[in-house]
Amino acid sequence: MRCFDTKIAIVGAGHVGSTLAYTCMLQGLASQIALIDVDKNRAGGEAMDLNHCQQFVPNSLVVAGDSFELVAGANIVVITAGLAQRQGQSRIDLLCANAALFSKIVPAIIAHNKDCFILVVTNPMDVLSYVTYKLSGFPANRVFGSGTVLDTARLRFLVAKRFGVSPKDVMAYVLGEHGDSEFVWWSGASLAGSLLSAQQKYDKKFEQEMLDHTRQSAYEIIAQKGSTSYAIALTVAKIIKSIMFNQSRVFTVSTLTTDVVPEEVYLSLPVVLRADGNHVRLPVVLSEQEDNALRLSAQQICQGIVDAQKCLNSI
Repeated sequence: MRCFDTKIAIVGAGHVGSTLAYTCMLQGLASQIALIDVDKNRAGGEAMDLNHCQQFVPNSLVVAGDSFELVAGANIVVITAGLAQRQGQSRIDLLCANAALFSKIVPAIIAHNKDCFILVVTNPMDVLSYVTYKLSGFPANRVFGSGTVLDTARLRFLVAKRFGVSPKDVMAYVLGEHGDSEFVWWSGASLAGSLLSAQQKYDKKFEQEMLDHTRQSAYEIIAQKGSTSYAIALTVAKIIKSIMFNQSRVFTVSTLTTDVVPEEVYLSLPVVLRADGNHVRLPVVLSEQEDNALRLSAQQICQGIVDAQKCLNSI
């Protein structure tokens, strides 16, 4: 598949959605990028600004509006729309608000496009990925979330800084929930093939410090600048590129899993992403502590799914 015959639709033209559109344009990932937002003027303004870049980037036309007709023909539809958690607002209140929003967004997408992949970025991402899967009626291999790919990038940056290497040479993954119950697969971590646990600066204190900093990164960024945008945009663009160009890259996206806990759940494990939707989950050998952490993370997401279903049933 080549960029001149591809289309990406982004639902939500806020900080993440508009930055993602800019990133996709810079990388030439599609010949057309559609921005859909309830604020038609905001979406239109972003599109105008982006289209003025065309002299300097690969050929990409940005269209915008408030109609979901714009998702027609898109290879991938990315959902970034949603409410951010307000001060004093509970997790369940946020979940209910965004689940209610998705109950409108997802049917509107499939009314105009039944052949696309749907990639969920909105938080709580794992729960909303499952909600999207159920609302869409799509096969599970065409609905997934951005997972812990960004968390993994944050971890690799921190580990690389500690050991004085490039993040590209750090092989370490954050697994489970994209949230506070996420954990690091330390037993499988390495620096260019050399076990991380064999390094002189490695100990249990190091493990906890890296995990804490990874978990807190988003909160710190939001506290200082109001929102995250650049890293998540590049993260999602990399995921899109892997599918669009059939690169078979491995990412810890959030996908449907049935063998961690008895219930169906969306959570993040290493997956090979392919253009045909045949996403292969790689086996991971976890320590007993890591296996328990994965189950705990899955249980947290399961509870979120139950809460979301209650919210949707009350609408």
